[in-house]
Amino acid sequence: MNAVLENLVPVRAQQPIGQIAVELPGATAVFRRHKLDFCCGGQIALQEACERKQLCVETVLAELDKLQRVDVDVAQQPVPEVIDHILQRYHAVHREQLPELIRMARRVEAVHRDSPDVPAGLADHLEAMEHELLDHMDKEENILFPLLRAGGRGMAQRPIGVMRHEHTSHGEQLERLMALAHDTKPPAGACNTWRALYAGIAQLSDDLINHIHLENNLLFPQFEPRTAACC
Repeated sequence: MNAVLENLVPVRAQQPIGQIAVELPGATAVFRRHKLDFCCGGQIALQEACERKQLCVETVLAELDKLQRVDVDVAQQPVPEVIDHILQRYHAVHREQLPELIRMARRVEAVHRDSPDVPAGLADHLEAMEHELLDHMDKEENILFPLLRAGGRGMAQRPIGVMRHEHTSHGEQLERLMALAHDTKPPAGACNTWRALYAGIAQLSDDLINHIHLENNLLFPQFEPRTAACC
């Protein structure tokens, strides 16, 4: 590639593919779809990796750009807009995150099973989290959120109570997840898949905490009885 053309290529296209996999949670799924080797072949730039596979780098970059998560302040937004934000920013994202994390965890546990640092049991725990979280989100989408959109108060209190209880369980699962993943600190010399796995788990943890906070502290209180002020 000549110097003039290289200056026109986006910065991310010039980054090593392994670096992108680690720094951008979700990128591993994009690379896997395009059969781009981010682990053993992670030292070459994305531009070169695409050229070797005869892929359009702009197409891959567009897919990577969609992974950028932008958090929006919805504190002053009406309930339907808050719900829409939760569905798009958190529910849809969790459904993308967990299958890829489970796949990477299975690979890391298999390939590095003899390492004292291997996160044994991590994939099974992620699968259990996925099962419970999918069930939880389905209940919100099919039962609770339609009630809230309709302005229901009395009828919404019981399902809100159930969701709060399940949020507590999700928090406990997150603590266990972080323990299994050694607080997402990869060991020295960890491969790109291992490092990307821990980066993705850190992102999942942040997203789930923010998701629960938004529901518990902003959305749900609008439909719950207010406690009397203390004299």
